[in-house]
Amino acid sequence: MIHDQRAEKFRQIVENKFQIYNSLFMSLPYDKMTNIGMLLPFLYEESRNGYEEGKTPEKIVEEFFKNHTDLQTEEQKVELLFKIIQYIERQVVLFDSIEDAAFPNLHSESDSGTVTNLFERSYQDHKLEKVREKLKDFTVKVVFTAHPTQFYPSSVQRIIQDLRGAITSDSVTQIDMLLQQLGKTPFVNKEKPTPIDEALSIISYLRYVYYDTIGELFTKIKKTFGNGHFHLHEDIIQLGFWPGGDRDGNPFVTADVTKRVAEELRSAILKSYYSHLKFIRRRLSFRGVSEILTQLSDELYGAIFNGKIITAQEILKRTDEAEKILVNDHNFLFLDLLANFRDRVKIFGTHFATLDVRQDSRIHQKVIDEVFAKVSGNTDASQEEKFNTLIQLGNKVNADQFEDIVKDTLLTVSQVAEIQQLNGHRGMNRYIISNSDAVKDVMNVYAFFKICGYQDEEIQMDIVPLFETMEGLANSENVMNELYQNPVYKKHLERRGNQQTIMLGFSDGTKDGGYLKANWEIYKAKEVLTKLSVQNGIKVVFFDGRGGPPARGGGKTHDFYASQGNTIANNKIELTIQGQTITSIFGNKEQAKYNFEQLLTAGVENDVFKNSKKDLTEKERKLIIELAEISYKKYSDLKAHPMFVPYLQEMSTLEYYGKTNIGSRPSKRGNGSELKFEDLRAIPFVGSWSQLKQNVPGFFGFGFAMQQMKEQGRLEEVKELYKGSDFFKTLVLNSMMSMNKSYFPLTYYIKNNPKFGAFWNVLFEEYTLSRDIMLELTGFKMLQEEDPLSRKSVKIREKIVLPLLSIQQYALMKIQKGEGNKEAYEKLVTRSLFGNINASRNSA
Repeated sequence: MIHDQRAEKFRQIVENKFQIYNSLFMSLPYDKMTNIGMLLPFLYEESRNGYEEGKTPEKIVEEFFKNHTDLQTEEQKVELLFKIIQYIERQVVLFDSIEDAAFPNLHSESDSGTVTNLFERSYQDHKLEKVREKLKDFTVKVVFTAHPTQFYPSSVQRIIQDLRGAITSDSVTQIDMLLQQLGKTPFVNKEKPTPIDEALSIISYLRYVYYDTIGELFTKIKKTFGNGHFHLHEDIIQLGFWPGGDRDGNPFVTADVTKRVAEELRSAILKSYYSHLKFIRRRLSFRGVSEILTQLSDELYGAIFNGKIITAQEILKRTDEAEKILVNDHNFLFLDLLANFRDRVKIFGTHFATLDVRQDSRIHQKVIDEVFAKVSGNTDASQEEKFNTLIQLGNKVNADQFEDIVKDTLLTVSQVAEIQQLNGHRGMNRYIISNSDAVKDVMNVYAFFKICGYQDEEIQMDIVPLFETMEGLANSENVMNELYQNPVYKKHLERRGNQQTIMLGFSDGTKDGGYLKANWEIYKAKEVLTKLSVQNGIKVVFFDGRGGPPARGGGKTHDFYASQGNTIANNKIELTIQGQTITSIFGNKEQAKYNFEQLLTAGVENDVFKNSKKDLTEKERKLIIELAEISYKKYSDLKAHPMFVPYLQEMSTLEYYGKTNIGSRPSKRGNGSELKFEDLRAIPFVGSWSQLKQNVPGFFGFGFAMQQMKEQGRLEEVKELYKGSDFFKTLVLNSMMSMNKSYFPLTYYIKNNPKFGAFWNVLFEEYTLSRDIMLELTGFKMLQEEDPLSRKSVKIREKIVLPLLSIQQYALMKIQKGEGNKEAYEKLVTRSLFGNINASRNSA
């Protein structure tokens, strides 16, 4: 019933509004775009009907030119296609803005997963005290990454924010003006952004969205669960930050960049305090209080603009002084304003978000090898001898003796103490190691700190291994067991409060092992690492690289965390978000607040409201293992197919990601001219499947595994697993979401391609099989039947970009045939990436 009501409301305030405001585009005075609004429906109809009839994109676009234009030359046709792309990009922005503006009307304060709902449920079940107890020791941390899945330049993002406001108030005049501005504003960065640019872009969200959102949510939780004895800890919601600190695969992130970003984060939070204080001083104009707050305001100004140092403790001291006078002399008037300000200082300190350092273990090994060779003159030692020797060295190594990555690594580690002094300890307190699969990977980082002159007790950093490949996940138990027994590392953990953060999965897990196998291996690794950590007296925190799309482990984040059973440590929910996920899920105050609440309550519910569907039985576990192995074999066979990489290279947009100027990071690892599977970065890899509307990483092998069970007469077992296990159900629904964003008719023409036809058929057969078996499993009549709002949104977005996909495939076909102006067609492919990705929101 509620689903039906919301679906109807979506139709009224999203679909209908889009139709109305979309008509404004028709009369806008865009440069050379006068007739596009009238031509576009014809290209859509030609595309929709043509693909169902099996026509090629080339034929569809040529018939569009022939039937609906009088264009003759290639130059004229290409120019029209560029105009259509520009027009569709702006339609996507309009739909984004309308959908975002509708968010508060489609979601309620008492929805499942909100703080209000959690309170009501715990009150009815007499579990209020249990919830309060859990909240005292629970944290949600969202870590913003620089991974480039957001194509809008900052100028366009600002228009989107204003457009959202105008749509909320239904101001047709304002909407009309903003659409005109949108028509004349470039959507493309002329140059690649620098890591500083990426950092500043996300810092603007910190200032204008998260400062208020998290502050207000903190106050809400405090008031909802407060009872005079309940004290909410300020770390309950934390922010992490990777732009400027994540140098894995990004040669443009240097020690200088990291230091500059730390300064920008510190400056941004002090500016937020200064602005907030301005508002408070308008009310707290009383004798004694006013003078203290004016002094604090002057001190903040000096710290922002004159290089003076101010700590969070000093800001809190001034606030306490003002509160004392307010309580004693002014009848507590506006005390809540001051309390709110103090809470934010406790939450954000002088760091705003914790800046992490991340680098690949293979780079670290190179650094260790060079430093060891320099100080010992020996190149034959084992890896263990190397890090042990450097840890015991006792002498600081001079970074200037080295060059390039070795020098920069040492400089990065050397400046950690300085950043901690300025931004506070929370400003930088961990070093993440990508592609960890051995003890040396963690101990090498410990050795870095020792050779940079730190005493053991001065290393105030958590060292975080990231187990992401199948091999790394399989080795994780042995690696952590050995680390927990290592005398040097054991003492380090004691100094860090016997807490160990472990990052699992991230981008390469699904790419390496396929969807089901990767998710199962992560789940299993969490279980064994939880047990191992408890045995060693260690509080383990799992950090998930989730980001967004189902193909990389994303999907519905609340459901993912709510489905984890009692065998997995639940001290903290920590995950990465990036690009589109930042703007589409956490992009404004209403959405950010709602989604932070969903994460928080998922973690609390897991402990307080026990659910038998969360803990896997031995029978369920065996069945998942069986399914995962079959699925992995099927996916591995696909990866080993001789056409796998050539197909992506020649038939998809893979090679064009590096030309989009959306991120500072190169689109592949390694410098070789020959493209290897292991060099593929996850975002271009997943994004290219998405652009083909095939979304292979989100389903391939999963359906095949279930079909094997059916052929053995065991489908009822899988159905029981789906009904009985929240974890398995979440994986199935996320995979179905991925398939719902697929559209194989777009590439029907490839089945006749002499080189790639057989390979395309392998993909299509697995898609068809997976779709059919999952519908049979769930009893649904259509994909995403359980989530009508998402299904409707996907349907509209896919309709908007279908002409764009036709243009992209048309240009790719021209390039493959070597026909016409290659440079112009390559630009069409690159440019069409933007609208497709933005419309999909969580596909890259």
